[in-house]
Amino acid sequence: MDIAALSVVMSQASVKQSAGLQVMSMSKDMVQQQGQQMTEMLKSAAPHPNLGGTLDISV
Repeated sequence: MDIAALSVVMSQASVKQSAGLQVMSMSKDMVQQQGQQMTEMLKSAAPHPNLGGTLDISV
């Protein structure tokens, strides 16, 4: 294999690796944002209307 072909192969491998890392970074950011949105949604959710309405105690 000559030097030019080796250089092309190494360059293509580097581009593939960079693209893979970029896609993983984007997906990590998206999942992190979805997690934050889920947390906010759970914090702002209205409580159940019947929850805490009665207290059942036996002595």
